[in-house]
Amino acid sequence: MLFSDKVNLLSLYNAMNGTAYSDPEQLQIVTLKNAVYMGMKNDLAFIIDTNLFLYEHQSTYNPNMPMRDLFYIASEYQKLVDGKSLYSSTLQKVPAPKFLVFYNGTKEMEDSRTEYLSEAFESLIGEPDLELKVTTLNINKGHNRELMEQCKVLGEYAQYVDRVREYVGKMGLDAGVSRAVNECIRDGILAEFLQQNRAEAEKVSIFEYNKEEEERKLREAEYEGGWEAGKQAGMKFGMDAGMKAGMKAGMIQMAREIQLEEDEIIKILCARLDVDEKTAKKMLEEQE
Repeated sequence: MLFSDKVNLLSLYNAMNGTAYSDPEQLQIVTLKNAVYMGMKNDLAFIIDTNLFLYEHQSTYNPNMPMRDLFYIASEYQKLVDGKSLYSSTLQKVPAPKFLVFYNGTKEMEDSRTEYLSEAFESLIGEPDLELKVTTLNINKGHNRELMEQCKVLGEYAQYVDRVREYVGKMGLDAGVSRAVNECIRDGILAEFLQQNRAEAEKVSIFEYNKEEEERKLREAEYEGGWEAGKQAGMKFGMDAGMKAGMKAGMIQMAREIQLEEDEIIKILCARLDVDEKTAKKMLEEQE
């Protein structure tokens, strides 16, 4: 919502690239909106100065962003060359891409990290023939300070999110979001935007916070489920092993009491415990 405004978007672009563009109309926004192919939708895509930028916002770390960006850029290029022949002798030029993710989840992360599509390739030998690089920037309060100072809107967004999380933790969801909005308007943090879009901003904030919490609970449930399944499997394995050990000891003891020969006891162990002759003989030796 904030960066669909070209003025804000240009400010972010200038801060990211050390440029000083002043005309927002130099930006051509080409964001995918529910594209037919795979139902894809990306957060923000725009062209400026013959470069194509794809920006994504994530509140949960996602290692599959290079793969997703591969689909996004393929769809963007398909749109850009539509109506042009790719079979002619003329090289069809397209804007050079740049892939960025802005992360503000609660899981700790360094200021910046870079991930590659090739990390997803199984059994890669040598240099990959296909590569795509995605840079993720941490935009939580206290991170990437220089960027936050150069792009006022991004810095204020980080402050807003920080206040939402603080107050929701103390007061609950609805009351916490409402207080964060009131304080930010009072303190001049995204004040104009929040005044004009208060209802929608609160709704989006509540939805996003709920989404984060639900994803956290889902991860906890998956962990607990995996732990319980592992525990049950371990108990079953232990019981099976214990029963087998008990059966082995009992059979050997009984066979000796009725004075069976060693080769006869080995045959019984092989048949009842489904083991080979060598294993059965070792069992018998261990029971001496």
